[in-house]
Amino acid sequence: MSDLLDRGASGSGPDADHRSALVLVVDFGAQYAQLIARRVREAKIFSEVVPHSMPLAELLAKKPSAIILSGGPASVYAEGAPHVDPKLFQAGIPIFGICYGFQAMALALGGTVKRTDLAEFGRTEASVETDSLLFAGQPERQPVWMSHRDSVVEAPAGFTVTASTGGAVVAGFEDHERRMFGVQWHPEVLHSSFGQQVLERFLYEGAGIEPAWTTSNIIDDLVADIRAQVGDRHVLCGLSGGVDSAVAAALVHKAVGDQLTCVFVDHGLLRKGEREQVQRDYVASTGVKLWVEPARERFLAALEGRTDPEEKRKIIGEQFIRVFEETAKKVIAAEGHADDIEFLVQGTLYPDVVESGGGAGTANIKSHHNVGGLPDDIEFRLIEPLRLLFKDEVRAVGFELGLPEEIVNRHPFPGPGLAIRIMGEVTEERLAILREADAIAQEELTRSGLSKTVWQFPVVLLANVRSVGVQGDERTYGHPVVLRPVSSEDAMTADWSRLPYELLELISTRITNEVDEVNRVTLDITSKPPGTIEWE
Repeated sequence: MSDLLDRGASGSGPDADHRSALVLVVDFGAQYAQLIARRVREAKIFSEVVPHSMPLAELLAKKPSAIILSGGPASVYAEGAPHVDPKLFQAGIPIFGICYGFQAMALALGGTVKRTDLAEFGRTEASVETDSLLFAGQPERQPVWMSHRDSVVEAPAGFTVTASTGGAVVAGFEDHERRMFGVQWHPEVLHSSFGQQVLERFLYEGAGIEPAWTTSNIIDDLVADIRAQVGDRHVLCGLSGGVDSAVAAALVHKAVGDQLTCVFVDHGLLRKGEREQVQRDYVASTGVKLWVEPARERFLAALEGRTDPEEKRKIIGEQFIRVFEETAKKVIAAEGHADDIEFLVQGTLYPDVVESGGGAGTANIKSHHNVGGLPDDIEFRLIEPLRLLFKDEVRAVGFELGLPEEIVNRHPFPGPGLAIRIMGEVTEERLAILREADAIAQEELTRSGLSKTVWQFPVVLLANVRSVGVQGDERTYGHPVVLRPVSSEDAMTADWSRLPYELLELISTRITNEVDEVNRVTLDITSKPPGTIEWE
């Protein structure tokens, strides 16, 4: 996993000493191919997403114990559509095809795929053969999640058809002898009621992999790699107070101890009480050295007049790096280090990488400040120990490292802070308005006892919008704010949280009564997709 520590590296998984198996998910352009990888990890087997364009020799050099071919938006017989190298099926590796991967597999092995008049999208009922390997012990009819217009109409020679739907006569097949399997639907999504069981049947029975990947293994691998990378040199870590940077800092601290200095940049885009909480709680729980760097005026000056979301993120990403570079010199002088500080730790997660265009064939949804928003002339080498982990895995690592629950289970908060929750230019006045509204929403959610049922609760200020209201029998012309409570497992997909009306009413009443310039509170009930969790 040492290549995870360098900027831009895709990673190759944990060291062989701790990993009994590696499952490669070949991405054919599905925005959520990494969700398959996450489901494999839920089965306690390490997985990694690789692009369909990866040369076969390079793919086989990773020595995968199994391969999963993901879905994708193309039609297998369209010009320029990605295909599977037929030699892959001669390598003796267990293979499981999903949706597009299922069709590409069928085509490469001599089956027939056609456009039919029976497209299926969304929840569909499948009939399965319960004496097959994938569906043993499951109901003969089960709900699955489909998304296809093309269908496999004839399975390749040697395959047994194991499932069908109204729109797909061949919706599943398997060849035991060659350990090849596939389904037309998406077992990785929760809408496929027995999807996890299907994946685990493939992994455990079809591929013969033992579930041996644990949180302890992750920590052992990462700590060893960090020590090997850093040696006796000094390291800076950008500590924001969020769970990602907190766990990354704890990992590096476990690896190199006092060689680590954490830097908290007070950029003026924080929630109410954020700086005080980090200084009090994190230092007390870890004993880490913390350097607080005030940079409020600098960030606000750089953001003046800027309204484009991507531009704001990139400005913030660059300013962070410049502050870290300048702070490194101050730390060297204060602590008496003989050499320059070469490394900077960041809490980058796998979803950050994917949404910033780091997935194979995926779109750039938005540049996260610590991935696509970084300047090209950065002076540090980045250590990103969480780069291939999902949020739930990060939380598990945090608990294993002994971090307190109030840090590990804290709601995610974006690195650019409140700047990307203000629609329009970021100003001191607008930050003050949003900071108070946000504090009220978080306070009442916590008081209700429902905080753990919500993944994240952004409050958004529509700074460029004003609406007419009436307060104290007088006309007002204030800003609306938007409540965005969402429920999620990994932030890659999300649904709006059904909070009690009484709680929403209380939050709305307090905000409009206590926060000047706000006279309207609205609720965002958009899922992800099509919307993202943050508005910018």
